[in-house]
Amino acid sequence: MKVQNAKRITLFVGHYGSGKTNVAVNFALKLSQFKNNVAIADLDIVNPYFRTKDREEELKCKGIKLICSEYANTNVDIPALPQEMYAITDDKNLNVVIDVGGDDRGALALGRLSDAIKQENDYDMFLVVNKFRPLTRDADTTIEVMKEIEYASKLTFTGIVNNSNLGKETTALDVNGSNAYAKEICERTGLPLAFTSVVEELADKINNEGDIFAITLEKKLV
Repeated sequence: MKVQNAKRITLFVGHYGSGKTNVAVNFALKLSQFKNNVAIADLDIVNPYFRTKDREEELKCKGIKLICSEYANTNVDIPALPQEMYAITDDKNLNVVIDVGGDDRGALALGRLSDAIKQENDYDMFLVVNKFRPLTRDADTTIEVMKEIEYASKLTFTGIVNNSNLGKETTALDVNGSNAYAKEICERTGLPLAFTSVVEELADKINNEGDIFAITLEKKLV
C-alpha cells in the first residue's frame, strides 16, 4: 500500500508494544506530503509506551492537527476522550490517521465512532503486529488478539502491518525473519499485507515482496 493512496480514515491498532503509535505518527507525517488537512487522533486510552502528543511540535510544524485527550502527558490516567474526536467522522475534509488502544479495552474507544465510520466506508483499519512482543509471538496468539479488537471496536480489519522490531537493537535479519510470521497471519485471515515498516537505515536490506514503509524511531520507544 502506498501512503498517497490512503483512504480518508486510516486506523492503526495493535497490542501493547507493537509500535503502532510510532507507525501512525510516521504515516501521518508522510501523508501530509500528499494530502491537505491531515489530522492524527490519539484514541489510545490504555497506558501506552508513549503518546502521540510527545511529537506535538513536530506534527504542528508539518501542519498536522492533533486530536488527543486533554489529560495526555499528565499524571492523570483516565479513559478520557476529547470532544473534538467527533470531527473524525463529521468533518469530511479531514484526512485522519487514528492511533487506537493497546487491546480490546482500548478498541472500545472506537465504539462511539464505528457506526459513522462504517456508514461512510472510506477507511482502512490495519492490525500492527510485532512477533517480538510476548503476547503476539505467533499467528495463533496474534489472531486471537485481532478477533478481540474487532469485537470491541465493531470494525473489521482491512490489512496487516508487519512492524516486528526490537527497538534500536533491530537488525535486517530480525525483520526478514518475521516475514513468515506476517505471511501466515495474512493467509489465515485473508487480509493483505499493507506494508512492512522498518527504520530508514534498514529499508534497502529487507527481503519482502510487499511495500516497505521507512520510519524514524521515537526516542521513548523501546
